[in-house]
Amino acid sequence: MPTEKRTADISGPFSGRYPATRLRRLRRTPALRRLVQESAWSAGNLVLPCFVKEGLAQPEPIPSMPGVVRHSLKSLASAAKEAQALGLGGVLLFGLPRRKDAQGRGADAADGIVQQGVRAIKRAAPGLAVMTDVCLCEYTDHGHCGILRGRSVANDATLKRLAAIAVSQARAGADLVAPSAMMDGQVRAIRRALDAAGFADTPIMAYAAKYCSAFYGPFREAAASAPAFGDRRGYQMSPANREEALREVALDIEEGADLVMVKPASAYLDVIRAVKERFHWPTACYQVSGEYAMLKAAAARGWVDEARATDELLTAMRRAGADLLITYSAVTVARRLSTTRTTGRQ
Repeated sequence: MPTEKRTADISGPFSGRYPATRLRRLRRTPALRRLVQESAWSAGNLVLPCFVKEGLAQPEPIPSMPGVVRHSLKSLASAAKEAQALGLGGVLLFGLPRRKDAQGRGADAADGIVQQGVRAIKRAAPGLAVMTDVCLCEYTDHGHCGILRGRSVANDATLKRLAAIAVSQARAGADLVAPSAMMDGQVRAIRRALDAAGFADTPIMAYAAKYCSAFYGPFREAAASAPAFGDRRGYQMSPANREEALREVALDIEEGADLVMVKPASAYLDVIRAVKERFHWPTACYQVSGEYAMLKAAAARGWVDEARATDELLTAMRRAGADLLITYSAVTVARRLSTTRTTGRQ
């Protein structure tokens, strides 16, 4: 009798057998790899966070975030021009006022630093999407994200302030407002206020699942927003909780959120995936300051290839389901993408 030919049994939905099935065939050349790439992103998926500081004549480098600065209005306009030329999805603007108080009054002032920044960007780069952070931590003298009653943040009193801030930013020309304070009901309060003020078409990107993370440290230096006492565990989420994140997202969508965000990104890819699979809603993730700073520090020591590691992390976020990738690396990455298109180098 003829000897039976033995082949490897590959179980699962694809029952091909070696050597007929060779997955390496489609990995052989760059062209073939591009042909079957499952997760792709471009400059249009990237959003650049920007800091603008009142009273600056020149941009200020941020030591813990190499390559990132606190902008003057003039340098912010220049950065916006480049972002538009590179085809970025937009910028997300944070402001550092000259003066702070317990109510964070500078946050909704018509001549507040973010409002000035929005107008400067719109003059310099009218085609660029301008997103504004809606919070109080950069504007309060205590550094918390809301109005205090004693040593606790008063949720409902804070809602009124957040709504006023969002309307002020929309009046200045913001294309999208992004509430990040993690107050219950903040999306509904802002939606109602925007609609009543004639900004029914202004979308809301909710920081829906914002975790109380150790990775925010450099941001607090950059934005001078560290709490004067305590921490933010009373309103930001525990890193241990995923189901709670889905409840937060569901509530924000019900209240009128047009996009939802998971923050931070790298340590919460499972949450990003769960949000996208459950809700099929436009989803952003934020590669926060600590994630960026760790990568820069490792690259500076030659421990990782910064470009490859950055691309790998962004691809992981996109693969998990994020539509918008908010990252301090946006300009660097977009420049590289532009060079690759121009020269054809891989």
